[in-house]
Amino acid sequence: MEENEIINGLTEAVVNGKKDDASELSQKALDEGVDPYIAVINGLAKGMEIMSEKYEQKQAFMPHLLMASNAMYAGMDVLIPHIKSEGSGARKVLVIGSVEGDVHDIGKNLVKTMMSAVGFEAIDLGKDVPVEQFVDAVAENKADVMSMSTLMTSTMDNMQRVMDGLQSKGIRDNLKVIIGGAPVTSSFAEEIGADATTTDAMEAARWAKEAAEVLEPGRWD
Repeated sequence: MEENEIINGLTEAVVNGKKDDASELSQKALDEGVDPYIAVINGLAKGMEIMSEKYEQKQAFMPHLLMASNAMYAGMDVLIPHIKSEGSGARKVLVIGSVEGDVHDIGKNLVKTMMSAVGFEAIDLGKDVPVEQFVDAVAENKADVMSMSTLMTSTMDNMQRVMDGLQSKGIRDNLKVIIGGAPVTSSFAEEIGADATTTDAMEAARWAKEAAEVLEPGRWD
């Protein structure tokens, strides 16, 4: 099979929720010398993004989404161990969660997956995460990047509260912060002192990877 065929096959396996196809094609990608990172990003992750869009447009429903993510994870289990962690070799740490009051986690899970694919060690706090928990997790894990999301305007204030919490603990400058979710805009990100917001999970992962590279190595000591 050609590389394109394998990559398109991976996307289709995720869209159709075919777990076995996803892991078989992932193995095939490795056997044929396809870059595992490309296979994850352009193959598996792309399928998941298509499904997320369909879900948002009510063309697909929760069971489809779960099957798609199971297929994606099955493929990632095969591919991720073969992705070379670039840079200094030390894995970058990501703390991620949906803010307090928000129980949505599809977008968050997608971002977490993409971040793992580019080499982050993801500490997933889940959904409806209290402000203090974000701040404590960042400090305990000496995070490089923190990602918070919300799909509801009513809980956007909690993002501000997390930023204030980091500030009052004196650790805000030790990490990069990215926020996301439907109501989030770049002017809101700027307003609360976050570093970025991106339109999709893939973009978020690329941004985070670059942002984490420029942090001072000894800043948590």
